Order: sequence, then C-alpha cells, then structure tokens
Amino acid sequence: MSFDEAAPRRSGWLLDLAPLRESPAYARFWVSGIASGVGTQLTAVAIGIHVYTLTGSTASVALVGGLALLPMVAMGVFGGSLVDAFDRRKVLIVASSISFIAPVGIAALAWANVETPWPYYVFTTLSSTVGALVGAARFAIHPRLVERRLLPAVAALSGVSAGVQSAVGPALAGVLVATVGFAWTYSIDVVLFVIGFWGIVSLPPIVPAGATRPGLAAIVDGLRFLRTARNIRTAIGLQVAAFAFGRSYAILPAVGALVVGGSAWTVGMLTAAGAVGVILSGLLSGPLGGVRRHGRAIMLATSALAVAVAALGLLLLMFGTRSDAGDGPEPVDVGALLALCAVLAVAGAADNVAGIFRTTMMQSATPDAMRGRLQGLFTLVLTAGPRLGDVFAGFLAALGALWFPPLLGAVLIGAVVAAYLRTRPAFRAYDAEEPTP
Repeated sequence: MSFDEAAPRRSGWLLDLAPLRESPAYARFWVSGIASGVGTQLTAVAIGIHVYTLTGSTASVALVGGLALLPMVAMGVFGGSLVDAFDRRKVLIVASSISFIAPVGIAALAWANVETPWPYYVFTTLSSTVGALVGAARFAIHPRLVERRLLPAVAALSGVSAGVQSAVGPALAGVLVATVGFAWTYSIDVVLFVIGFWGIVSLPPIVPAGATRPGLAAIVDGLRFLRTARNIRTAIGLQVAAFAFGRSYAILPAVGALVVGGSAWTVGMLTAAGAVGVILSGLLSGPLGGVRRHGRAIMLATSALAVAVAALGLLLLMFGTRSDAGDGPEPVDVGALLALCAVLAVAGAADNVAGIFRTTMMQSATPDAMRGRLQGLFTLVLTAGPRLGDVFAGFLAALGALWFPPLLGAVLIGAVVAAYLRTRPAFRAYDAEEPTP
C-alpha cells in the first residue's frame, strides 16, 4: 500500500466523522439506518434460533436464506434500474413501506404461536427480496449527500453502522429470546423499523443524473458497463468468495447448542462477535483514508479473512461436540466461547477493511447515471451472498461436521485470491487518485 504525499492526511487513527458534521442529511440518514438495521439483524438471528427450535435442523435454518436467493437475484437486477430512473428518495420510501410487511407478519405469526416453518420463510423471503432494492437505493444515495473526498470516510461509517447493527441486533436477539420469547422480540423490530423511516422521509429529492427508463434496455446497459469494468468485477468476485465460503452463521445455533452451551444467548454472542470486529476496525480506520492501492488492500484483507475462517474451523475441530448436549441446560464452556468469538471478530474486522475499499471503489469509479444499477448488483452480493454462505455452511454441516464448512471455505477463499492475484495485475495496481472501473 502507498500513501498520497500530495493529498492532505488525517492525523491519528480514529474514524473520520467529517461526513456527519458537514452533511446533516447524511447524519440523519446514517443514524436512522442504524435503528432499522438493528431490528433487521435482531429478527434475522431470532428467526434462525426459532426455526432451529422448531425443527432441530441446520438445513432448515439454511433455508431461511436459501429460499430468498432467486427472488433477490431478480430484484437486484431489476431494482437497480428503478434507482437510476426515479427520485431515489421516493424509491426508498416505497420499498421500505413494502418491506415493513415482513416484521409485522413475523410478529403476528409468533403471537399466534404458529409452529410451521413455511410461513416464516414467506415473510423472510419478502424482507430479503425488497431489501435488495432498499440497499441499492441507500448506497446510491450516499455519494449524493457528501463530497467525493469524503467517500472513504462514508464507507468507514457505513462499516461502523453495519457493525453496530450486526453486534447489537444479534446480542439483543439472544437476550430477548431467552427472556421474553420470540413474539416480543419480533415486535421490537417493528418499532425499530418505524424509527428508520425518519431518516428516509427527511432526505431531499435525489434525482439521478441522466435518469433512464427502467426495464430491459437499462439492465443491458448496466451489464454492458460491468463487462468493461474489470476492477469492479474483481472486487465483486472477491466479495462473493468471502460470503459464499467464509460465512458460517448458519451453523452458529448448532455451535451454541452442541459446542459452547448456553443456548440462545451464546448464539447471540457468537453472531455479534464478527460485528465487534467490524466496529473496532471502523473506529480505527483513520489511516485507511491515505491508502491509494485499493485493489491490493482488498486482496490482503480477504486473505486475512481466510486465515480467520480457517482458525474457526480448527477450533471447532479441537473443541468437538459436548457429550451432555441435549440433556437439559448445560454450563457454558467459557474458554470455547471466548476463543470462537475472538476469531469471528478478526474475520469481521478483515471483511470490513476490504469492504471500505470496495465501497469507495464502487462509488468513485462508477458514473452517477449508472450507480443505481451497479449498486443494485453490489447490494445483491451483500444480501444474497450471506444467504449463499448459509446454504454452503448449513448443508455441509448437516452432512458432515461443524468444523468442515469453515475449513473448506478458507481453502476456497485462498484459491480465489491466488487466482485473482495472478490474473488481475491492473486490480493490484488500482490507484484511488485515478479511479478506473
């Protein structure tokens, strides 16, 4: 990595808060996004625990995300053209309103004591599908609320926001499920979702530059641009590998029950550990604003992620499953819990550092007229990728052992990084001062 000697540097190691100070609209958008995101993460973890409680199957937990893959692909492809065609504020309001049906429906099912999994699958699929459009609009809006020089800081703030959501939501889910039950847990998501509307409705109109008509022609134009954007395609490819092979959240309910003990609250701690790493790396992200070789930084961070995922698999192999699992409340293995949380935190930090540079590359190298379609695809990766990872980890664990998915995933991530390292010299040399898609 190299630093730009001509550009002004920030002193210190802490997160750059300039976007929050200089853009009140962005500050409201950021804070309200945390509220709604905490609720989304809370329900995502609670649903996993709920389905595992109803079925006792990691494969059933994997289906929570797996069934949403095809609808999300369709929405990711088409939704980006909507973001580039209409006022992005209005698109976000409409999409969020539709998405609101999901937490209300899930809460209603829980209050009615519905024990059949498929109705929960329906509402989580709706949430994930419309969420692809919500995410595309949110990320396309960010560059319009701040100056270009602040985009790295915005990417770091987005990482901190995602980390807070992923830390507080799962931890809160574990505590709430264990104390007040599923119905109250889902109801809290409904309240947080309403708070999230505040930052959306307070935005100014955001009409895309060179707005195009939505539809097949716009989608084809976006795909044509992506075909020529080799650096962006490489960044997306590395993200897909990280999510598909490095995400082990689908096995965490089983890890809590069979390895660590403590049931719901330990699952929340394990899930939140990665987010803690995201938050810490974001809070210490000050020096990242001076890094110019974004492609090389993404490769290094993705390699660090692979090492952390391998360590997770080795720890699970070493600890094994408890002989007293299923015989009633088991004491928590504190050593195992702390060790697993540590490697999950490192994995989260590595993924966040890669994400800061990926997001900056996407937002700075993509023209505004094309940003919605490209962000739609990127958001598709961010939302569908974890589901693909859940399917990979959940089904492999169901067929073999809990340690097998992370060990195999680490090897596959390393292979993808090695392949790109050999075949993408332009990506390795990518210069943030001369962004080239």
